Amino acid sequence: MATWHNLPSTVKSRTLEINGMDMHFFEVNPQQETGNDKAHHGLVILLHGFPEIAYSWRKIMVPLSEAGYHVVAPDQRGYGQTRPCGQEGIKVRYEDNVSPYRLLNLATDIVELVHALGYDSVEAVVGHDSGTRPAGFCALLRPDLFKSVVLMSAPFNGVSSSKKPSTKSLLYQLDEQLATLHPPRKHYMAYYCTSAANDDMSNPPQGLKNFLRAYYHMKSADWAKNDPHPLPSRDALSFAELPHYYIMPIDDTMPQSVGRDAPSSDEVSKNKWLTDEELDVYVAEYGRTGFQGGFMWYRCMTDPGRWADDLRVFAGKKIEIPAMFIAGKSDWGTYQFPGAAEGMREQLCTKMPLENFVLVEGAGHWVQQEKPEEVVKHLLRFLAGIRK
Repeated sequence: MATWHNLPSTVKSRTLEINGMDMHFFEVNPQQETGNDKAHHGLVILLHGFPEIAYSWRKIMVPLSEAGYHVVAPDQRGYGQTRPCGQEGIKVRYEDNVSPYRLLNLATDIVELVHALGYDSVEAVVGHDSGTRPAGFCALLRPDLFKSVVLMSAPFNGVSSSKKPSTKSLLYQLDEQLATLHPPRKHYMAYYCTSAANDDMSNPPQGLKNFLRAYYHMKSADWAKNDPHPLPSRDALSFAELPHYYIMPIDDTMPQSVGRDAPSSDEVSKNKWLTDEELDVYVAEYGRTGFQGGFMWYRCMTDPGRWADDLRVFAGKKIEIPAMFIAGKSDWGTYQFPGAAEGMREQLCTKMPLENFVLVEGAGHWVQQEKPEEVVKHLLRFLAGIRK
């Protein structure tokens, strides 16, 4: 039995059979807590990113529920306690079939979860980091089911072209250009797609806990060197402005890239948004599962010709339900791909006014953990507008 430090007692853990998986999720249901049907405003689904799990939403679930929402946060496919039916204790391997991690199937996971919970509509689907992709596709493809969408820390751009992708994706073309720089570099997504990445990160020389502490630290507002800004262009020199956790020295592993800027013991002791006991939850889960489940998502994202060909039919389709974007002001994720944030707000999402493009002061990439009160405030403002 997992130990979930600082998980509120009203947050329940359970599992349902969903799309060939035993899907684990946390939930808080105001009807179960209060028995008051009038307080129930509907379902909110929270989709974590990488390297996260459902536990990453622990700080905002109860406040949303207290406002009347049934809040559900699953461990998504390849993560945490969720596993293929009948395969307890079996880790995802690089050699496994990548097809189940296709975006269309990830969105299907969420649609089936909604139906299994007994709903025929969702007030909002909220995705953080890589979770913006299944959240975005839920909004794009099923506006009849999802009333609104919130994208956090990673802009979503839908399907831009109906043309069959070239054999070598734009990401891998960029990765080749980065290798020609002095010193040569590589893109973190390309690294995540290698057969070595899972072992590198599961067995880092500094230990898993120290590695994850450094990784979470560097992408937070605690790391003083984070200075996010729009990149001037899409060439390799512009991408080289990104920190080493995005654009890595070519011979580095991720533990090496973040290890050079690991927090001091004093910085760790001052960290209030991710305590040592809370970090232990991530260490225990990733120590048990490894990282390959999350890497399968990246393999699909970076090889669209093979794993996203079925999405071309949706090229040019817009998100026409109300949409919001939330990120930390110290998060490079907003700008890691030039033009992505502008394209999302001005072209893809027809109902994302400027006031719903929110950058939270004092937060980095883990905005819902670093500044949960601010995130809850903006979510409730947005959700109240949906109900009008």
